[in-house]
Amino acid sequence: MVGLAPIAISMGEPAGIGPDLILQLYAGRRDTPLPPFIIVGSMAFLAARARRLGLNINFAQVTTAEAAAHFPVALPVLHVEGLVPDKPGETSALSGKVVIESIARAVGEALSGNVRAVVTAPIHKAALYTAGFKYPGHTEYLAALCANGEGAPLPVMMLAHDTLRVVPLTIHVPLHRVAAMVTGKLIRDTVLVVEHDLRTRFGVEEPRIAIAGLNPHAGENGSIGTEDRDIILPAVIDLQHNGSKVEGPIPADTLFHPPNWRKYDAVIAMYHDQALIPIKTVAFDQAVNVTLGLPLVRTSPDHGTAFDLAGTGRASTASMLAALQLADRLAGGA
Repeated sequence: MVGLAPIAISMGEPAGIGPDLILQLYAGRRDTPLPPFIIVGSMAFLAARARRLGLNINFAQVTTAEAAAHFPVALPVLHVEGLVPDKPGETSALSGKVVIESIARAVGEALSGNVRAVVTAPIHKAALYTAGFKYPGHTEYLAALCANGEGAPLPVMMLAHDTLRVVPLTIHVPLHRVAAMVTGKLIRDTVLVVEHDLRTRFGVEEPRIAIAGLNPHAGENGSIGTEDRDIILPAVIDLQHNGSKVEGPIPADTLFHPPNWRKYDAVIAMYHDQALIPIKTVAFDQAVNVTLGLPLVRTSPDHGTAFDLAGTGRASTASMLAALQLADRLAGGA
């Protein structure tokens, strides 16, 4: 990893466990080697949280160019101005502004080539809305930050653990809106993004992708809903005619049985919980959220803010560590 740029980690919701996990990982870096990273967030808050956790950490307020040199002896921080109280479990609109800015700064550093990947700690969307946040979630905000003259890219959320990968076609929308949002174009566009990133970032030369059905038993040829027959199947056939190794629609209740799941390099589910329930069942503490389709590498732990554990030091660092290690690998590290 000599000569590689650092990874930027946005600090996430201060009232949650995100900052704790980053600090705990850094404090244990001699036992668990880590790629050099820089936290984007409030220096004063991070120092206060470290004291609360009883962690003896030196901090260095630096630029991204200086981060790798400081990393062995002091935790590099790209400081974001703002009032961030150290109150585990208590969100604040003032903190929300710093959280939003920390994400924007991390992405800006990545787009400028100053860092080679972005890892985002969990956010609490309701807290950010009080600070003016206008997006359904991290994924959509990242796409907006990456927009250029041609518009925003199509962001695709992938949850990954080892060789098990799942993509929700629709993400942060009410369930009653899902069926209307499942279109042939969205399926085709999503498959192309997933194929591209599996090849270019994950090293999968010929991606095999499964498409889950929307309705029970994938609609049973229209007797339990027509979307699988009339929308999903034609999109799959069109993709196959254009060379994609894609199959579906496959009933979700059998597709996510691990021996079936492992036949594919990724599964595209139709909605949020259809994707997240199986991956969290098999890898709750180890799965990683990866955003595909962006001009940068972005990963995140696959869990929320866990307010009840914030400030206690009892939260598992496993998913945050997995997110950091995957970001390192996808961005040309180990």
